[in-house]
Amino acid sequence: MRKLDRREFLGMAAASGLALTTDALARSPNERLVIAIMGVSRSNYGRTPTLKTRGRGAALAMNFSALPGAEIAYLCDVDQRHLDATMAEVAPKQAKPPKAVKDYRKILDDKSVDALIVATPDHWHAPAAILACDAGKHVYVEKPCCHNPREGELLVEAARKHKRVVQHGTQRRSIPSHIEAVDALRKGAIGKVLTARCYYLFNDRPTIGRGKPAPVPDYLDWSLWQGPAPEREFKDNFHPYHWHWFWHWGTAELGNNGVHTLDVARWGLGVDYPTQISTTGGRLRYDDDQETPDTVIATYKFGDGGPMVVWEGRSWGGKSPADVQHQVVFDGDKGTLAISGSGYQIFDPGGQEVAKGTSDMSDNLHLQNFIDAVRGTAKANAEIEEGFKSTLLSHLGNTSYRTGRTLKFDPKERRVVGDKEAQAQWGREYRPGWEPKV
Repeated sequence: MRKLDRREFLGMAAASGLALTTDALARSPNERLVIAIMGVSRSNYGRTPTLKTRGRGAALAMNFSALPGAEIAYLCDVDQRHLDATMAEVAPKQAKPPKAVKDYRKILDDKSVDALIVATPDHWHAPAAILACDAGKHVYVEKPCCHNPREGELLVEAARKHKRVVQHGTQRRSIPSHIEAVDALRKGAIGKVLTARCYYLFNDRPTIGRGKPAPVPDYLDWSLWQGPAPEREFKDNFHPYHWHWFWHWGTAELGNNGVHTLDVARWGLGVDYPTQISTTGGRLRYDDDQETPDTVIATYKFGDGGPMVVWEGRSWGGKSPADVQHQVVFDGDKGTLAISGSGYQIFDPGGQEVAKGTSDMSDNLHLQNFIDAVRGTAKANAEIEEGFKSTLLSHLGNTSYRTGRTLKFDPKERRVVGDKEAQAQWGREYRPGWEPKV
C-alpha cells in the first residue's frame, strides 16, 4: 500500500467541506437515490440469535425503504438466512423489489447504483467503502469507519480522489437537540469547557462461550465473510455477532459503541487529535473466548493544558441506579451540560437546572442528510474525515490497552511517538489480493 504523503493528506483535509460532484449537482431533488445495502444482518446483539430481530444493517434497510428520497436496488449479505429475512421485510415497502445478492462486486459493477450502504462486520467497513468510491458510488459507512487507522487514512483519501460523499454512521451529529447542545457549549453556556465524560454502561452481554471448529453452515459464504482479513478456520461462536470480541475482525466495545459518545465529546470540545492516551481495563466477567476487554476506562488529553476526555465502558452487567444516567457530560468552569438519548440539560455550578432541550432522534434524520448531501443540497453532518478522527480515538484507546502503556501522539504527523509496538498496530495484514488501495 502506498503511504499517504503528509502534505498531501493535509491538503485533502483542507477540503473536508462537501465537494459537490457533477452528478450530485445534476440530480433532481425529486429523483430517488438508488442505493444498495451491504450487510443486512439479523441478530440479538450477542444474545440468542433470532431472525426476528434486526441487526444494524437490516434496520438501515427498513429505514432507507421508508424515505421518499431513496430506492433500494440491492440487498447484499453472505448469510442467506439474513438476506431472505430482510428481503421479506423490505420488498413489500417498494414498488420494485430489490435484488438479493451475496457478492457485493455485482453491486459495484452496476452503474445505476448511486450509493453503497456498508453495514458489514468492522473489518469490511473501509475496504468496501474504498472500493465503492473507486467504482463511483457515494457511501454511507457504519461506525467504526475502519478496522485500523491506516484504513481510515485511505478511506479519506479515496473520498477526496473520487469526489464522493462519504457519511459516517455517527448519527448523533444529525440529532437537533445534540446540535443545539453543542451550539450552547460554543456560546459559553458552561464557561470554559474542561472535560468530557462518556459512558457506555447499560449493556448486559452474555458469555460467548468456548468456540469449537465446525463445518461452515450451508447458508454462509465463510470465505467472502472473511474478505480482506487473513483466513481463519470457522468456529461456532464467531457468527453472526460474537466476532466483535476478536481483534482479528472487531474493534472492542470502544470501536463498537464508544465511537458514538467519543464523537460527541470531540465535537462538543472542538478538538481533533489527542496528544496522550491511557487505557486500563480487562476481561473481568466471563472466562471464555473473548479477546477484547469487557470493562474499560480510556483517558485522552488534548494538548498541554487542553481539555480531557474520559470514556468508561462496562458491557456485562447493565446499568445500575448508582451509575451515571447520562451518556456524555461536559464539565465547565461555570456549569455542566449533560446529554442523554434525545435531550440535554444544563446545570449551574450549584447543580440547578437552568436550561434543557429535546428533539426527534430518529436515525432517518442522518440518512436523509446523506441523501441531501449526495444531491448537493446539504453538507454531510458526519463527513468521513470527522468520522475518522473520532474512530481514531477508539483505535488509540484499544492500542493503549493492548500494549499496556500510555501513548504519546503527534497530531501533526498523526503517529504514535516513541513506541514501535504501538505504531505497528496502525495497520494490519490482509489476505493476498485484498489489500485496500487508492
